[in-house]
Amino acid sequence: MNVFKNIFKKEKSNIIVECFENQIKINGSVVTFPTNLDVLSKILGEPDRSTRRKTSYIYSWDDLGIYINSASASFVLWLNFLISKNNHKYGNAVPKKLFTGVIKVNGKEINYQNTDDIKLGNIKLGNLRWERKNIPPYAFHIIGGLPEDKPTPKDKYLIKKPNEDIIDFKDFGFKLSIIQVLMYDKELLKPKFDLYEFVKWYSKRDIDIEKEGYGPIPEVTQYFKDLPIPKSLAKEVTEIYQDGGDKIYLQLLRFGDGTENYWDIESVEDAKHFPNLKKATLCYAKDNVLEDFKNLGINASWL
Repeated sequence: MNVFKNIFKKEKSNIIVECFENQIKINGSVVTFPTNLDVLSKILGEPDRSTRRKTSYIYSWDDLGIYINSASASFVLWLNFLISKNNHKYGNAVPKKLFTGVIKVNGKEINYQNTDDIKLGNIKLGNLRWERKNIPPYAFHIIGGLPEDKPTPKDKYLIKKPNEDIIDFKDFGFKLSIIQVLMYDKELLKPKFDLYEFVKWYSKRDIDIEKEGYGPIPEVTQYFKDLPIPKSLAKEVTEIYQDGGDKIYLQLLRFGDGTENYWDIESVEDAKHFPNLKKATLCYAKDNVLEDFKNLGINASWL
């Protein structure tokens, strides 16, 4: 079995990545974002290794120099092509060999060792440097699922207090887990927040996601702190399920790696507002929170 796997890997070692408007191809196979590990495995073969981090996994194709860092194998938004092991905080989790394939943009081969950001519809590609410091890049990446350029209504992200009672949250991490359920899972809380759209809409200053997306952006964090949640929606919440790949966390920290603790639940006091909450799966929470949920009769476990 290992012999056949090695032969398969060798045949796949000559990787050609073709990038077009809203689409990429790897050795002729189309990859549409968000994608998943099964799609990539059919093209590249099974990854050689997976490394568990706090709330994410790194999947590495050692001989190909390709890896993904994703909180969920079913929700992959970017591909990384290793071009240097210098300045790489993932250490031995990254592939053993560097990427030596070909990357083309609209049919023309590019120098991926030194390429400015290129936008192709809802995908973007370019070099990665930790916190955009003036150091050589460690990887070339392709990120997908970006929004198309569309005009945003001027009042879309203005905070509007509803004409009904709202929930008074004491814990921001708890509130975020509720927003994930109501805004993204059930689509009951409007508008559905989109980071890139918000940044284009915001007029008080220019927000550069490429520079600021490695940490929480204050204006985005404040938006969710101020966002009112009507009490009438509380009955809709029966379960919270935290995952590093949740859409709410991708809005708050675009280039996170799943190890952050900015949004840990510290208290379960807000559970009193949600009488139908029966289950909680946690990854962003302080150690005491698990038992505190259980003491309230809520079935709680770590992810």
